Amino acid sequence: MNPMVEAFACFLGFLGWIMVGVALPHRYWKESTVDGNVITTSTIYENLWMSCATDSTGVHNCREFPSLLALNGYIQASRALMIASIVFGTFGLVATLVGMQCTKVCGENYILKGRITAIGGVFFLLQGLCTMIAVSWYAANITQEFFDPFYPGTKYEIGQGLYIGWSSAVLALCGGSCLLCACKLNSSDEKIPYPYQPASRGHVLSTVATSQSAPSNYGRNAYV
Repeated sequence: MNPMVEAFACFLGFLGWIMVGVALPHRYWKESTVDGNVITTSTIYENLWMSCATDSTGVHNCREFPSLLALNGYIQASRALMIASIVFGTFGLVATLVGMQCTKVCGENYILKGRITAIGGVFFLLQGLCTMIAVSWYAANITQEFFDPFYPGTKYEIGQGLYIGWSSAVLALCGGSCLLCACKLNSSDEKIPYPYQPASRGHVLSTVATSQSAPSNYGRNAYV
């Protein structure tokens, strides 16, 4: 496996993992729209954990959601998927760092290191899929309520946290794909170290000397 590809894929996975950690607590997952409002006195914005409001004077008031079971199903699912995404990204990052050729873990067994790197790529793919599903599901509910003319509640628009989540998912998917596509060796004998054992000259010479000094049971007249 090319060490440059390994390093680039690890960087993509690490950057995606960092962005998941930024997107999860980000407050602006959805923000109340000003479409159709002549005068707006306050702005409401929410994420997976709390709902906040700010007025024209710049005062912010936030309250956490009081009950987990009282939340909508897509919010509970998005929470679980985002937390699972961080866990998968952690495992993927550790496995990739262990399996990289520039590290000394596992010695020079490059086949084992390649398999560990491939496992890290799978974890990065799982991270990207979980993040993509959570963010897209949340955004789909926002757009559904926005374009529903009979929806009685407050309508929202897509916030900054969702764009960070989408970017994170793309980076994780690209990093995992690079690891899986590049970890396959060209042959089964490639990169497998074999200790060099030269033949002993003394042993060869002794064998030749023994064969030359062996007595013959036949005289000269016995050969035709």
